[in-house]
Amino acid sequence: MASLKLLGLLAAATLFHTTHAINACPVADTLFTGTGGIRYRICPDTDLIGESTLVTANVASVTACAQLCDQAMNCFKAVYDTQTRDCHFKGFGNMNWQPNARFDVVQAEQVNIARCPYAETTYTNGGRNFKICRDTDIRGDNVQNIGNVATLNDCAQRCSTIAGCTQAVYDSTAQVCYIKADARTNTLIWSTDKRFDVIRQDIAANPAANGAWSDMIRLPVIPVAAYVVPEYPSAQRLLVFSSWGSDSFGGEGGRTQFADYNFNSGAVSSRTVSNTQHDMFCPAMSSLQDGRLLIQGGSDAAKTSFYDPRTNAFTSGPNMKMARGYQVSVTLSNNNIFTIGGAYSGPRQGKDGELYNTASNTWTALPGARVAPLLTTDAEGIWREDNHAWLFAWKNGSVFQAGPSKAMNWYGTAGTGSQTAAGTRDPTDDAMCGVFAMYEPGKILSAGGSPDYTNSDANARAHITTINTPNTNAVVERVPDMAYPRGFANAVVLPDGQVLVTGGQRRSMVFTDTAGILYAELFNPATKTWKTLAPEAVPRNYHAVSILLADGRVFSGGGGLCYIAQVGASSVNCNKLVDHADGQIFSPPYLFNTDGSAAARPTISSIGATSVKVGGRLTITMGASATNLKFVLVRIGSVTHSVNSDQRRIPLTSVTGSGTSYTATLPNDSGVLIPGAYYLFVLSASGVPSMARTVQVTL
Repeated sequence: MASLKLLGLLAAATLFHTTHAINACPVADTLFTGTGGIRYRICPDTDLIGESTLVTANVASVTACAQLCDQAMNCFKAVYDTQTRDCHFKGFGNMNWQPNARFDVVQAEQVNIARCPYAETTYTNGGRNFKICRDTDIRGDNVQNIGNVATLNDCAQRCSTIAGCTQAVYDSTAQVCYIKADARTNTLIWSTDKRFDVIRQDIAANPAANGAWSDMIRLPVIPVAAYVVPEYPSAQRLLVFSSWGSDSFGGEGGRTQFADYNFNSGAVSSRTVSNTQHDMFCPAMSSLQDGRLLIQGGSDAAKTSFYDPRTNAFTSGPNMKMARGYQVSVTLSNNNIFTIGGAYSGPRQGKDGELYNTASNTWTALPGARVAPLLTTDAEGIWREDNHAWLFAWKNGSVFQAGPSKAMNWYGTAGTGSQTAAGTRDPTDDAMCGVFAMYEPGKILSAGGSPDYTNSDANARAHITTINTPNTNAVVERVPDMAYPRGFANAVVLPDGQVLVTGGQRRSMVFTDTAGILYAELFNPATKTWKTLAPEAVPRNYHAVSILLADGRVFSGGGGLCYIAQVGASSVNCNKLVDHADGQIFSPPYLFNTDGSAAARPTISSIGATSVKVGGRLTITMGASATNLKFVLVRIGSVTHSVNSDQRRIPLTSVTGSGTSYTATLPNDSGVLIPGAYYLFVLSASGVPSMARTVQVTL
C-alpha cells in the first residue's frame, strides 16, 4: 500500500538550489497537534516555493491554516501568507524551502514508530485479541486488498477471520481494508499517517528467547558513524555523526554534525565540529592506547582529527599522504595505526597502505602493503573495489585481511610494508559490506555481503576464519547460513562470545529500504547455529551502525543520508522516509529471566586500577559472592559502514580467587590484546553480564 503521503514523498525529482535554501527551520518552530493527534511543525518566516494544490482565502492565522490542513486527508504541507491571509496547500513536487518573513510553513510529521504513540483500543473476535492504533500506517506489501469495508471494526473483523492475518490497515477515506503480508518475509514499517488506522494482533513478547527492542531514540543527525566515549568508571556516552549536514552529504564540507547520546540518562545534544575543518563523512576510525580516537579521511579526504575523551575536544592531526574515503584502519600491536584502501574519495585509484606513527605524529606511505590483492571485482570499478576491508590487527605489527574479497591477505607494517597471500575465504563471490567480528582471539565470524557494492543480491553464507602465525594461510570453515541474506548489515560481538547481526537488505541498494531485514540474528560459536530474534522497527541498511554499550545492550541506528551536490544546499526534496535520524537499543536474551523479568546481574564493586599493561594483573572485587563467574574484555568500538575494526573479545582465562575477590592475568601479547580502552565484563554462571567497567590497556 502507498498512502498519499508516501507517494508524495517518493516523488522527489531533480533538486534545484538557491543561495538561500534551507534544510531545517532556522528559528524555533512550534508544534500544532491536530484533532486526531497528528503533529504539525510550524516554522515562521519561511516559505515553500513550489506547486500549490489549493488556496483558501481569509484564513485568520497560521494555526487556522494548520487546522484546515489537519482536516484535509491530502494535505501534508501548507504555507500561510501573513499579508493576504491565504492558506496554500502544497503539492508533492519539488519544494524549495527558503527564509521569507511574509510566510509561515506548516509540515505534518510522518515518523517511523516502534510503539503506538496514541491511546490504543482493543478488538476481540474468535479468541483472537487485536490492538488498534489510530492515525498510523504500515508501509509494505499486502496479501489482500478488501474494498467496500464500511468501518474500522469491520476491517478488524476481516483480519480476525483470515488465517495468518496478524496486521491490517484500514483506509477510512477509500474504505479499503489492507491485509498485510507476513512480517517475517516482508519489510513492513509502522509510521504515523492520519489517513490510516493499524490493527495488530496482540501477541505476547518473549524477551528471554527473542530479546527486546527499545522505543525509538530520536537524534538530531543521521548516525552514519558512531563510537563510545571511554569514560571511568563506566562508559555512558555514544557520539554519532553524519557529514556537513545533519541529513545530507556531498562534497568537502569542512565541518561535521555530531550528536551526543547518554545511553544511561537518555539525554541527547547536538554539536557542529568545524575547528579541524574536517568533513568526517565515512572515514576510518581507530582508538589509541591513551583513549584518543583518530578519525581520518572521508569527504575532506586527506585530513585527520583527534577526539580526546578527557577534554571532549577535537584537534587536527597531520594530513595523510593519500586522500581516502571508505577506507579502513586498525590500531597495531605497537599502538601505531595502519590504513589501506579508500578510492571512494580523492583520486580514483586503488590505494596502498599507509602508517600513522604515534611517537612522531607522522604518516608514512607503505608501497609494499599493496592494495591490489584485496580488491573485489565490482561493476562500478575501482572506486568501490578497495572499500571497507575486513582488517584485524595481529601479532608483531601484522594485519590480517579477511575480506570482503574472496582472497585473504597478511599485511606487514615494518619498513615500506609487505603483503602475503593468506588463502581464499569463499570460492563463490566477493562479499562487499558483509559483517565480521573477532569473537575470541584468532577466531573471526564473517557473513553476508554482496558481489557488487550496490544493485547486487546479498548472500547468507557464513564462515569462521582462524588465524595464528602471521604470513601463513588462514583456516576457513563454512558454517550454517544466516536465516536472511544481508548486505549493509552490522555485527556486534557480545560479552558471552555470541555475535549479533542486525539490519541489511536482501539486495544491496544504496539509499533505499527496499527488501530490508528487520529481524535480528544471533550466532552461537559454541553450537555453530543461528537464532532469529525480535525485529527492529526500522530498516538499517546503507549508512547504518550498531555498537556494543557498557551495559551489554546494543545500539542500532541510522540509514540513509541525502546526497546533495552543493555543500550547504537544502535537502527538503529528499525522500525522508529512508533517512533515519534515530536508533533503537536491543536487550539480548541474556538480560532476561524465562518469565520476561530482568535477570539479576553480577556487580563489579571495584577494580584495582583503571590502567593496566599488556600481560599485567587486574584485581576485581565483586559486590556479592558468586561461583562460576567468567571474566572478559571487549575492546570499545567505533563503527562506520558496517566496519568496526576496533571491536574484539578477549576471554580472561587466567583468573584466581573466589567469593568476591579475583585477580586476572591479562594476555601478554599486544597483538592479541591490542592497546586501548576495553569494557571489563563479569558474567554470571547463567551468562548474565555485569555493567562493564572501563579498563585502559597499555604497552
